[in-house]
Amino acid sequence: MQKRKALSTDEAFLLSEKIFANFIDYFNPKECQKAHVFLPILTKKEIDTQIFINYFFEHNIRVFVPKVVGDELVNIEIFEGSAFETSQWGISEPVSNEDSGEKYFDYVITPLLYCDKKGNRVGYGKGFYDGLFQSISLETKKIGVNYFDPDEYIDDVWKNDIPLDYLVTSTEVLSFLSGLE
Repeated sequence: MQKRKALSTDEAFLLSEKIFANFIDYFNPKECQKAHVFLPILTKKEIDTQIFINYFFEHNIRVFVPKVVGDELVNIEIFEGSAFETSQWGISEPVSNEDSGEKYFDYVITPLLYCDKKGNRVGYGKGFYDGLFQSISLETKKIGVNYFDPDEYIDDVWKNDIPLDYLVTSTEVLSFLSGLE
């Protein structure tokens, strides 16, 4: 988190653009696919996923975003005219609480603080994404995005932690699927 905080706003945006370009080059998303994309906390210098969302809208890719309703993470489909509000955590969220019920996504673009070389991720500790990963189709590509490459292993992996399939950074796309592609 310290490395991320040290980035200027301009650096964070430029790195976000490189991450987006690497995602597009590697995954080549197509019309009618479904993408689940987190909405960033820009004050915490998370990856600017609005770049992804704009691209998806322009290419007729359906967009879903997470929203915490009570103690549950729901998947809300958004559209170009969707209304948003800022949550208590400083996250832009759709005004709607209507869960799409969708369980199949082509991509789930996942926030993280850190990801190791095995795809284990460190988030904010609430477990929302592990719950999401358990509830969706096994074919969904679970994709983390981060400014930095992994260089250390996470040694306190919990038994219910679900690793990512991919990590997209500003310099590369790492696959953790061990030849299953």
